[in-house]
Amino acid sequence: MNRYPAWKYLVLIAVLVIGAIYAAPNLFGDDPSVQVSSARGFELDPALTEVAADVLGEQEIAPRDTTFEPERLLLRFGDPEQQLRAADALREGLGDAYVVALNLAPATPGWLEALGAEPMVLGLDLQGGVHFLMEVDMDAARSARLEAFVDDIRNLLRDERIRYRSVRREGETLVAELRTPEDRDEALAQITGELPELELEAADGVETFNIRATVLPEVMVEMQQTALQQNITTLRNRVNELGVAEPIIQQQGADRIVVQLPGVQDTAEAKRILGATATLEYRAVDEENDPFEAQRTGRIPPRSQLFFDREGTPILLSRSKIATGDELLNAAAGFDQTSGSPMVSVTLDGGAARRMLNFTTENVGNRMAVVFIERRPETRIVDGEEVREMREVQEVISVAVVREPFGRRFQTTGLDGAREASQLALLLRAGALAAPVEIIEERTVGPSLGRDNIDQGFRSVIIGFCLVLVLMAIYYRVFGLVANLALTVNLVLIVAMLSMLGATLTLPGIAGIVLTVGMAVDANVLIFERIKEELRLGNSPQSSIRAGYEKAFSTIADANVTTLIAALVLFMFGTGPVKGFAVTLSIGIVTSMFTAIFGTRGVVNLIYGRKKKLAALSI
Repeated sequence: MNRYPAWKYLVLIAVLVIGAIYAAPNLFGDDPSVQVSSARGFELDPALTEVAADVLGEQEIAPRDTTFEPERLLLRFGDPEQQLRAADALREGLGDAYVVALNLAPATPGWLEALGAEPMVLGLDLQGGVHFLMEVDMDAARSARLEAFVDDIRNLLRDERIRYRSVRREGETLVAELRTPEDRDEALAQITGELPELELEAADGVETFNIRATVLPEVMVEMQQTALQQNITTLRNRVNELGVAEPIIQQQGADRIVVQLPGVQDTAEAKRILGATATLEYRAVDEENDPFEAQRTGRIPPRSQLFFDREGTPILLSRSKIATGDELLNAAAGFDQTSGSPMVSVTLDGGAARRMLNFTTENVGNRMAVVFIERRPETRIVDGEEVREMREVQEVISVAVVREPFGRRFQTTGLDGAREASQLALLLRAGALAAPVEIIEERTVGPSLGRDNIDQGFRSVIIGFCLVLVLMAIYYRVFGLVANLALTVNLVLIVAMLSMLGATLTLPGIAGIVLTVGMAVDANVLIFERIKEELRLGNSPQSSIRAGYEKAFSTIADANVTTLIAALVLFMFGTGPVKGFAVTLSIGIVTSMFTAIFGTRGVVNLIYGRKKKLAALSI
């Protein structure tokens, strides 16, 4: 007799139930939706829900459902026509402070969402859009950082009144020429204390006493990684302007960035946004004049300039700039050690640090503002001709009171929470690209082609699946029906695993699923043929079943493990579509082994295992 212990059947039932639950969201489709988010990435005010409802109410548009999250407001509609009307109304009613994007929100029931079940994410080749592969110029990033160190050393020697002949860069090395041994020793002490990122050594010249400095390797590696992450943050912030609901911006390798913009078909517009320039400015707040009066009358003091914060509140700032984003070396979110409140730590280069120290020394108790400035190329039609010009967008993102003098490093406090501190640090770092990027690959997938890809991929899976079902049922009879049941469960488990992992399904991924269908059947064929061979040798049906599964296991394991190793290598060294194929193939191998060996034997044991006198098998 062949029987499974109860715990094995419980495992089978648990896997089947979990697989069915997490695969189910893919059956419910999507709702036409509109997504509203902040144009600068800050948290939304819950009152935005009522504002959006009033805007839509004026146009007699009623959303089916409204979901508010700190990062976005999602409104669902019954049909695409309502969705488009609502998007137009919200863009006009909410203004430039918000990004209004068309979206397809999963229509997953609430009880499934409560369990964390979500549908699969479709790749660019299945839903259409624009794909860019960008390469970051790390040589330029290293060069800029080394030049910044040259300025820092020069300014430090000047501030400490240490006589020097020159400070220059020689390749990857920085050289400071001092006049006397005493000057060199003092310079070594000062540079060691102020610039711990440098490794110093004394090296006498012909007539000078020199210091040779090299950047620590770990500092340079961190700088390159920071430059890459800063560029990713900058690009992500800029993509918001396109109104893309689900953009993909991620690192690829050590110096490349992949940007995928689903639903975007205008590559020129995408390039325009991704290539826009942005910077930051630190300015003093005009404490003597009333900004509301200046806004109302239009009379602005000669030494001041009128700005607005992200809530639209006017504020007067000095026309003189204390420092700009080009002079910013780093910004990091954290917590103030004294009060425990969220803060952003900022580091400036040498020249900006001196100006900041002079300003804060003279303005303790006054306020200082951070202005975010973005310049974007625009094309207008004037007298029937295209005119290209730059449009400048300015916004005050932070205002803080100067508590004590500071220079190179300082903190910005008074923030609403840790999340806002983190977002402000990102904005400060993302004011401009840390290193130049070059688009080395570009492709566009149309929405109709994406739809065709889905239809053809789905059709290929169904056709292959049905042909295998028919062939197995005819050739192996009852055992063939058991294999068909396992094959069906295998597809459900693949979809469930892709959904649980949040993996992106691409066209090569569908090819991986089709290949998995064949491989899953291949394991059953090996088992069934082994059982038939045992029967031909004169063994009893029960012992043939047992021997068939046991003797075929090693062959199945060898074949699947070698294929799994190949799939893992593809995932580690492949890019884009190749990774999509490797992911689905790897998942399919694991699930097919489970269903073909563990699952089918459980069903076969239920059918034949309890029969003591079994004359024949339907195989």
